[in-house]
Amino acid sequence: MKNVICWFEIPMADFERGVKFYSTILGEEIQVAEHMGQKMGFFPMSEKEGVGGALVPAGNGNAPSKTGTRVYLTCEGKLDEVISKVEPAGGKITQPRMSIGEYGFIAFMEDTEGNIVGLHSSK
Repeated sequence: MKNVICWFEIPMADFERGVKFYSTILGEEIQVAEHMGQKMGFFPMSEKEGVGGALVPAGNGNAPSKTGTRVYLTCEGKLDEVISKVEPAGGKITQPRMSIGEYGFIAFMEDTEGNIVGLHSSK
């Protein structure tokens, strides 16, 4: 088993606002499509390896949250750039860039919907 995590979903109270926020801060377009009758905003991913994930409308038992499971998005080599885009895009940095030793650096942000999400880079 390469990774224990295979998929994640981040609930959005305002789906379109969430898609715009993540597209802006990551500098990558979130691809919106319908899957099994549900609108989803897919993060860039490889179909052959790694972990995939999507933004989903809140409901059906999921809601934006500041507590609970935390997802970390890779920002390899561009952590400071991503951090600099969070507040202008409507989010908030809740923990500035900090070292996690040999594993690199992380920061935490609150997105436009109230989710706390981690950002990670090895550099």
